[in-house]
Amino acid sequence: MNFASVTFLFFYLPAVVALYFILRGRQSRNVLLLVASLFFYAWGEGAGLALLLISIMMNHEFSHQIARNMYEQPKRRRWLIIGLTANLALLIIFKYLGLITETLGLPRIETARLPLGISFFTFQAMSLLIDVSRGSKPATSPLRTGLYISMFPQLIAGPIVRWDEIREQIIARQETWDRFCDGTRLFMLGLAQKVLIADTVAKVADAAFGADAATLGPAGAWLGLAAFTLQIYYDFAGYSNMAIGLGRIFGFELPRNFEHPYSAASFREFWRRWHMTLSRWFRDYLYIPLGGSRDGATATYRNLLIVFVLCGLWHGAAWTFLFWGLWHGAFLIAERVGAQRGFPKLPRIVGVAYTVLFVALGWVLFRADSLGHALAYWGALIPGGEAGTTIEVPPTAAYAMIVGALLAWDGWKRVGERLPTPAAVGTATSWAMIGLLTIVCFAAVASTTHQPFLYFRF
Repeated sequence: MNFASVTFLFFYLPAVVALYFILRGRQSRNVLLLVASLFFYAWGEGAGLALLLISIMMNHEFSHQIARNMYEQPKRRRWLIIGLTANLALLIIFKYLGLITETLGLPRIETARLPLGISFFTFQAMSLLIDVSRGSKPATSPLRTGLYISMFPQLIAGPIVRWDEIREQIIARQETWDRFCDGTRLFMLGLAQKVLIADTVAKVADAAFGADAATLGPAGAWLGLAAFTLQIYYDFAGYSNMAIGLGRIFGFELPRNFEHPYSAASFREFWRRWHMTLSRWFRDYLYIPLGGSRDGATATYRNLLIVFVLCGLWHGAAWTFLFWGLWHGAFLIAERVGAQRGFPKLPRIVGVAYTVLFVALGWVLFRADSLGHALAYWGALIPGGEAGTTIEVPPTAAYAMIVGALLAWDGWKRVGERLPTPAAVGTATSWAMIGLLTIVCFAAVASTTHQPFLYFRF
């Protein structure tokens, strides 16, 4: 079920919110959220619901086996390895089997359809097992484990919530009017990012990447790349804001996932601002256990490459994603080498330009259908020769690209803080803007079919 759909906005969400606040008692509300989450997943995935239920039940059992053997390290470690292996096995079978068999030169074997959100809910399940092995208490019932793994606001595309971050909230949280209002504002902001910017500029990106790259002109190629650079940000950040907003409506505080990544002045800073929950997951559960940066430069570079190869493959079972991860890993290593050798730090404006440019060039790998397509598209970006095929940019897409580029800057909050605006006026203005966005977004959703979120595929 798409957040930006008539079914979700006009039927499912109002019904769930109304029932939630009619019910009294934490247990009743948690049961409702679990049932609503399973229904939400079944609506779009059907038979894939069985896989989600298997994940919930097996990880509930594994977490309790780990907790029972907390003071017997060999047994605790054994159950942790069994649990992690079981989760990875499901991920490999349903997501990577085709890539593995093809790489080995065997007939390609893969499931008919990639289960929605499998990368996200598998990483959350693994977080449960690792956190319990480190001393956290497991859920006292399958209900709570199920709610953690399947909660519908962030089930399909994150943010990736760690067990330590949400365990107490499942047991006891406060639903307040202020949280409800904040959640509503954040949800509508995310919906506007998705519907008014991401889906609008997607038309330009799809036209450019769908064209024959061999005949695509530089102007069209750069326009398409700029459009996709904005599309993937506002599509994913929009979903994250909607998920966090929905969580807040129900009393949950989900972790922030984006912090104006296109204002970063280095790749290292970019990953502190982009998909922050995934970055923290890999840092705390893989990079640091591998040794982090404690064992010298060579080991640090090795660990970075391992993390970003796996980060790339986490996004998709294709060579393009693996090389996208290597692209980012290589730039992170290059920046570390430069810092260690005393290279002068770039002025911030130059650093931001460099980061945005090379992050955008990396998005070619992310968006291209194959490595050959990516190489051909990079070639189309190089000026010279014939003009080539041009890409038509509708006025709405042009406006969305301009607005999206302006809003990607992280300085607007500082500008707003410096303006001498009375609090009451600021609040009224904020609600007026949210009201206008609500009308425009609902009208747009009702009048057309919007694309699924990009990260639904991962």
